[in-house]
Amino acid sequence: MWRMSQQDKRLSAEVLADVQVLWDYNHMGHELRPCDVGVGLGSHDLGVATRAAELFHSGYFPLLVFSGANAPTTIDRFPRGEAVHYREHALSLGVPNDAVLVEPEAKHTGANIELSRALLESRGIPVRSVMLVSRPYQQRRAYAACRKVWPEVEVICASQDVGLVDYLAGIGDDARVINTIVADTQRIKVYGDQGHAIPQEMPAEVWAAYERLVQAGYDKRVIPNA
Repeated sequence: MWRMSQQDKRLSAEVLADVQVLWDYNHMGHELRPCDVGVGLGSHDLGVATRAAELFHSGYFPLLVFSGANAPTTIDRFPRGEAVHYREHALSLGVPNDAVLVEPEAKHTGANIELSRALLESRGIPVRSVMLVSRPYQQRRAYAACRKVWPEVEVICASQDVGLVDYLAGIGDDARVINTIVADTQRIKVYGDQGHAIPQEMPAEVWAAYERLVQAGYDKRVIPNA
């Protein structure tokens, strides 16, 4: 089957519309309120650390954990690990050194949460509420994983307040973003079915948009045969 080049083509209106459907679905729309701790989930997007620093300075949490090792998509940009680079960026934005912890081992969203929880428990830090700071289109997947592996805490999801078109322009790599949002959407369903996360309702129009994007060639990070 012929597939359009992802690096050189401009996004068609149809592709952009389908991506917008997934973008909207993956955003939880939570009202922000103060939490015991913020957890910044590692990725290719340094905007996560920028947003976490903004939320810290706005008084939403007194302590911040950055979690993340490396993935094939991040090792070139963050050679010392996602969490380490996030921490350095937050410090450059005025977050105090003693307000930031680093969890440098996690390689997927579930591990981000599990290992951050373990780090906080090892420090004797009680947590009743957590604000997960992620890419805008990672919110639902992060929420579903956290409710499974850390069910006793209240979970609030946060990310940069930005629309899809501006986000794509800021990242500068449409294919990277679209391949990732397609894969994240698939994992919400797959991991819910497998018991790794709590199930999330998947509207028919969302799954149809996902399938059209896979057929258009944005399948580089999906789980095969899932």
